[in-house]
Amino acid sequence: MSARKRLVVGNWKMHETSAQAVDLARAVLAALPPLDARSRTDVVLAPPFTALPAVGVLTAQSGVALGAQNMHWGESGAYTGEISAPMLLELGVRYVILGHSERRRYFHETDEEVNRKVRAALSHGLTPIIAVGETAEERDAGATDARVVAQTSAALDGVAPAEFARLALAYEPVWAIGTGRNCDPTEADRVMACIRATLPGLERTQLLYGGSVTPANFASYLAGENCDGGLIGGASLDAKAFAQLAALALDAA
Repeated sequence: MSARKRLVVGNWKMHETSAQAVDLARAVLAALPPLDARSRTDVVLAPPFTALPAVGVLTAQSGVALGAQNMHWGESGAYTGEISAPMLLELGVRYVILGHSERRRYFHETDEEVNRKVRAALSHGLTPIIAVGETAEERDAGATDARVVAQTSAALDGVAPAEFARLALAYEPVWAIGTGRNCDPTEADRVMACIRATLPGLERTQLLYGGSVTPANFASYLAGENCDGGLIGGASLDAKAFAQLAALALDAA
């Protein structure tokens, strides 16, 4: 058995008002299998910023951790509309998703900016979940491996290998996110092995798969040598489905 724990993260993206998020969080917590400090699987809910305080109240004593979907690298400053690590910590946030393809695509985040965020998160004791992945065009051109290696190397530039156990990497092929097209599990594990081999020390890092994950296909990913869990988008908005995914990870731990 791997020394790495399983990790299942629900990324709610720009869905749910604060009141709706409370209802969803309650439904998720009611449906989840029992979690405690001895569990070999960690579960994270990452609602929108506006719902973090309310959802945090519910998760505080539940065994489920609170995550954020983004953060700025600065502690404070003239960055209108941004959120800093100390602000997240004050709300009880423990994880933060960084470098998601939607941030890279729609908000033009660069590898350098992702790296600055990763280093800031680690310096404040937050666990960054760093997303990497290729577009359909890059896959068709045979550039998948080069793309994920470049993103991983850039995100971890200046991060000491001793810190690699304090972060997670999520392989999310861009062409599979929200499309209903999931990457073949064997191919996903091959790419994740490539990611893990990028730098010495990444054998200690939790590696997640994301991209049209469902209860019907998740076990196939977890069976791979390199997959430690999932970064879940659409299915995390269905309390029953997300609980099933967590249960599958617990069973595989």
